[in-house]
Amino acid sequence: MPYRWTADAAGLIAGYLLDAAIGDPRRYHPVAGFGTAAAALEHRVYQPRRRAGALFTAVAVGGRVVAALAAGRAVRRVPAARFALTAAATWTVLGGRTLRKESRVMARHLQAGDLAAARGRLNHLCGRDPSTLDEPELARATVESVAENTSDAVVAPLFWGALLGPAGLLGYRAANTLDAMVGHRSARYARFGTASARLDDLLNLAPSRLTGLLTIVVAPVAGGSPRETMRVWRRDRGDHPSPNAGQCESAMAGALGVRLGGRNVYFGRSETRPFLGDGPRPGAVHLKRAARVSGAVGVAAVVLAAGGALVRGGSGAALRRLGKGEAR
Repeated sequence: MPYRWTADAAGLIAGYLLDAAIGDPRRYHPVAGFGTAAAALEHRVYQPRRRAGALFTAVAVGGRVVAALAAGRAVRRVPAARFALTAAATWTVLGGRTLRKESRVMARHLQAGDLAAARGRLNHLCGRDPSTLDEPELARATVESVAENTSDAVVAPLFWGALLGPAGLLGYRAANTLDAMVGHRSARYARFGTASARLDDLLNLAPSRLTGLLTIVVAPVAGGSPRETMRVWRRDRGDHPSPNAGQCESAMAGALGVRLGGRNVYFGRSETRPFLGDGPRPGAVHLKRAARVSGAVGVAAVVLAAGGALVRGGSGAALRRLGKGEAR
């Protein structure tokens, strides 16, 4: 098997362990640097048109992918360097530790009855207006964000890293970052952000469904039943307006035995979403369980990703040998 696929598999595991041990880089985070560069590019090319948004997305994401491909090509014959590149890329694009930490911090604030601190913390997870939210609504927002971001910040990067190596890791994170920047519905980005939003939806189709399935498997870590989680997931996953978020949130609702969904208030607009799950509204006690589910899903995902990278290398080598044999 070509060494680069073994290096990719080992790099994915090492990067995951780095994220689990120390979390995001505290200074000079590459994702933040990409966001700054993307904002500068937006300033230069912005027009309230979809064509301008498509150009912006192509340049911002394509540039990241090309750079990663060039770096991968430069180290293709140096296993240690390929491993280091994949590990570093994996570490910088994952956000599992930070996600679990935020869920536990929110749980502590709610358990202490400190709604002011809890409201001030919510923007670390999502963009809802926390000013009028009570404990159940703050807990619901946290659970929903943990569920969705377990896919966005853990499973999806690993999925694309398994398929495409560093280019998949960095390209996915670039697309997901652009969606967070310009993909939301607002007067400025209603048309300009369409390409970024659609690309992010496309890239998350498979990972979100994998996240739902893995949540079903690991439901017992939160005291849930795989059978009940499967039932809720199959029934409710299509009710969410997002083609992907419902996959994750419905499975989390089933695993925790809670009911998610309802009215979400953002700054300047509100949305009413169908209910997901059959239980009570979530509370502080469910946030630590959600963190456990997220962590278990991440462990399963990195094992699958490493295995996928090895399979990808073995399949590619077999096809090349077959091609050489036919050529003779």
